[in-house]
Amino acid sequence: MLVVSDTSPISNLILIGRLSLLKDLYQTIVIPPKVHSEILALEEFGEDISEYQQAEWFEIKPPHDLKLVHRLLLKLDEGEAEAIVLAKELAADFLLIDERKGWKIADEMGIVSIGLIGVLLKAKAENLLPLVMPIVDELRNKAEFWIKDSFYEQIRGLTG
Repeated sequence: MLVVSDTSPISNLILIGRLSLLKDLYQTIVIPPKVHSEILALEEFGEDISEYQQAEWFEIKPPHDLKLVHRLLLKLDEGEAEAIVLAKELAADFLLIDERKGWKIADEMGIVSIGLIGVLLKAKAENLLPLVMPIVDELRNKAEFWIKDSFYEQIRGLTG
């Protein structure tokens, strides 16, 4: 399975110490150079990124269609633009992305996307997590991951 990721799913899992969930689910994650640099920048804010730095299961690949990247930069940040173009070029099984605008553009380009909550639900379904809600709460409180209250209640309903 080929999975490309934007910064947000990776950085949020780093912030709560659960980055290994991605390895357990997907074995390898491909990221563009800008996503890599955005993750490294977390260290400047005092975050411990050692788990990421030691993870050999991330593969950094640049997108080749720079014209498309530049067009997407009119609407998205660099990490999102590069991740979407890379996912398209590699015909990724899906793109890990949380930002609504990026998700919508990826969808318009025929790219299947999954957000961090989807990753947690998949991990629970594969018995890699006993409970989802404590992790969702940790994301909201520690990583300041924004979730609409109605979506939060929907997740609670899905996970019991």
